[in-house]
Amino acid sequence: MKKRTFVQLIGAAALMLSLPVSAQPARYDINKSELPKPVKEVLAKYIKMLRASKDLDDCAKRFTTIAGGKLVNEDGKTLRGTVQPFSLKKDFSNIKFYANPIEITRVAKLPPVTSGFGPSAIRGPQYKIWIAKKEGAAGMPAPMTILVPEGHDSIKDPKVVSIGSY
Repeated sequence: MKKRTFVQLIGAAALMLSLPVSAQPARYDINKSELPKPVKEVLAKYIKMLRASKDLDDCAKRFTTIAGGKLVNEDGKTLRGTVQPFSLKKDFSNIKFYANPIEITRVAKLPPVTSGFGPSAIRGPQYKIWIAKKEGAAGMPAPMTILVPEGHDSIKDPKVVSIGSY
């Protein structure tokens, strides 16, 4: 077996990290029909709140009920300071560019991870879901991630743990 130098390994790692989201490996992909019903329900709630909220503040208030992991503070009831003005704002502003009703283009079931801090930290498998743009809208499908908590004392329902660029 050929030995690789440290520089070659760093170069390979940098190349992998620079790949666009669409180039992520498909080894974790599952059929859309395998997406669990509770995960689909959280996805539908998120899309509905993006479309129905009167403004970003209203959307943020609604979003706290389904947000979790790294998107919330340790209390699990308030959004981290950077979520509303950046990632949530991006999704709230851009939802008009996505198919209505939503069209899931790809689903990946990722291995269990821990997301969050302190008492609101949750661990479990993640479902990364890509949503299609509407006809005529430029750009790639947008990913979002929903984690299904396992073994947490009080958090039992799936939570959105990644949106926009967060």
